[in-house]
Amino acid sequence: MSYPAELDARGLHAWAARTVEELTRRRAEINALNVFPVPDSDTGSNMAHTMEAALAEADKGEMDVAEALALGSVRGARGNSGMVLSQVLRGVAEATTESRVDGAVLAAALTHAVELVDRALAAPVEGTIITVLRAASDAARAEAEKSGAQLHCILVAVLSAARRALAETPSQLPALREAGVVDAGGAGLVILLECLLAQVTGEEPDVQPLKSNEHKRSTHVEAETAGAEIEAIFFYEGDLDVIQEALSSMGNSLVIARATNASASVHIHSADVGAVIEKAYALGKVSDLRLEALPAVDKAPQSTAGQPGRRIFAAVPDGAVRELFEKVGVCAVKPGVRVKDASAGDLFLPNGCGGDAGQATVIPADSFVAGLAAMSVYEPHNPHTAEVVAAMGDAARSMRVGYPAEETVGAVEQVSRSLLAHGGEQVTVLTALEVSEEELANSLGVDVVVVRVPGTRTEIGVE
Repeated sequence: MSYPAELDARGLHAWAARTVEELTRRRAEINALNVFPVPDSDTGSNMAHTMEAALAEADKGEMDVAEALALGSVRGARGNSGMVLSQVLRGVAEATTESRVDGAVLAAALTHAVELVDRALAAPVEGTIITVLRAASDAARAEAEKSGAQLHCILVAVLSAARRALAETPSQLPALREAGVVDAGGAGLVILLECLLAQVTGEEPDVQPLKSNEHKRSTHVEAETAGAEIEAIFFYEGDLDVIQEALSSMGNSLVIARATNASASVHIHSADVGAVIEKAYALGKVSDLRLEALPAVDKAPQSTAGQPGRRIFAAVPDGAVRELFEKVGVCAVKPGVRVKDASAGDLFLPNGCGGDAGQATVIPADSFVAGLAAMSVYEPHNPHTAEVVAAMGDAARSMRVGYPAEETVGAVEQVSRSLLAHGGEQVTVLTALEVSEEELANSLGVDVVVVRVPGTRTEIGVE
């Protein structure tokens, strides 16, 4: 069977769109693998967001597709994995002419991507996405040197090498071995390559399960550092060598993902993020600053003997709300869709979005805040599913929910007071608004929890 010898700009754009769709579909699967450098379960989300930012820039049609994908990914990169992904796309942009990718360009792009990532990472760690990328690059170069090598056969060799490297990551990194998983970032890179091969063949991606059979996954795993830290990501314009040297001793997981020789996205985990930001502002121009608290990490793995293999599915739309539920450990499904792979021991939160639970037990949550209330009392280690269902159901049913007519802080307070007229000890506000927990709590005279989710309609729950 014959395959195209190259992808043109339209094909490269279609590959990016296909990859966004596949990463979005499998983000929860990748998130579940995320144990290194910290187990914050967001690698799949970070890679999907980074690729979405790349595609959004290409959709503008203002520049060469490959250049747009690279620029969009660097500016929109999230997390370690997103930073590395942006450098892979930059490698493609700097290896191609007019966004055409044939076998030789692919080999050159992956080779250059390894160079860019090695430069971007302050302390590369084997057993991660860089290991998988290096294996893919080596396979591409070796295959490209063969007489008559074409894009398709090079891609087949690249994907095979990447999958082997991914399967071997637990043997290289103790955190993965203890958890019984492969590297999450490496898994995301394999999906990118699967989509690229599918774009060339015109077939659906040949998906393989992303898991390791060495050990059962632990809830607590050894990671790079212990203690609570803050992840800082920002776009920086200035001398990149100077900023890299200045920040190298101020935290860990430092990545300088270059967009140009004088601009880059910067990523770092630090216990003194204030000093990091102050230093960055002093040395150059800072924009698009994002901060996120990272979970504290236990140094010693803890046994999870007897932990039930129960899963919780939740109906949530794509976007920030989906991310929020995935952060608390659920498997997100689209509203109205049947949960096909649920077993009798699994649970389902409809969240007012509808859907078919399949064999899972339905928890009566008719809003997002009710679903979060149910998750707040979930006992993952309790082997008695009936007890778990009862507790979660009580929490969901006890939540009275209201929706302000206007998206204003004043309307939020008004609806909260109306709900509290029937009693209540705590108000939970799910909103995109800048609502002060302290001010609202002082005004209402009860405990207030505000969960900020950009782009969502405000929900208020009283329990």
